[in-house]
Amino acid sequence: MQAIEIEAEVGDDHAIHVQIPYDWVTAKVKVIILQQPEELNFTSKKSLKLGLFKGQIEMSEDFDDELPDEFWLGGNP
Repeated sequence: MQAIEIEAEVGDDHAIHVQIPYDWVTAKVKVIILQQPEELNFTSKKSLKLGLFKGQIEMSEDFDDELPDEFWLGGNP
């Protein structure tokens, strides 16, 4: 079995048109379609806005302290 990954867009007619490589032998194929949700589309051209939460998060004073043995042994601290 041989597999390739091709990105395609669904048109307004709900059809997908793909060009299979010419070196493939003509035969039956299995088509699996995975829809990529828009919010996970990492090729999106949306710009990031840095600093939206600046000053809203604080680090605890004991952040770098060792954790108690109870933490590692599954007991209640």
